[in-house]
Amino acid sequence: MACNGKLEVEVELKSPADKVWGTIRDSTTIFPKALSHDYKCIEVLEGDGKAPGSVRLISYAEGSPIVKVSKERIESVDEGEKIYVYSIFDGDLMKYYKSFIAKIVVVPKGESSSVKWSCEYEKASEEIPDPSVIKEFAVKNFVEIDDYLHKA
Repeated sequence: MACNGKLEVEVELKSPADKVWGTIRDSTTIFPKALSHDYKCIEVLEGDGKAPGSVRLISYAEGSPIVKVSKERIESVDEGEKIYVYSIFDGDLMKYYKSFIAKIVVVPKGESSSVKWSCEYEKASEEIPDPSVIKEFAVKNFVEIDDYLHKA
């Protein structure tokens, strides 16, 4: 049996696409401040933390399900199309998945926007559930970032 899969979700936001994209691009700084209940810190280990090839160490707060630490590599960035692709290659998530690559696309919708998040993964074993808890965590983060941008 194949242990590969893909999850997708789209989240409608009130904030304009440029603001949402800027927040995602500056997530190393903004997420630990705006979402401190989920992120303790995001440390840049290689590169500038924004360009492809950059490696970041993410330490999650107590509210995070399953994962407390993960290392991610920025695989590609398309500023014009507002596409951000990253892979998780080390940390707690790798106990459950052999590979995990996620993609974020910010879509302008007039004065507002939407965020499409998707991931492709390979489970470490057939018993491992789909990473729906990670998808729910991503959705929660996008909604909270939208709220943060409206208060800022």
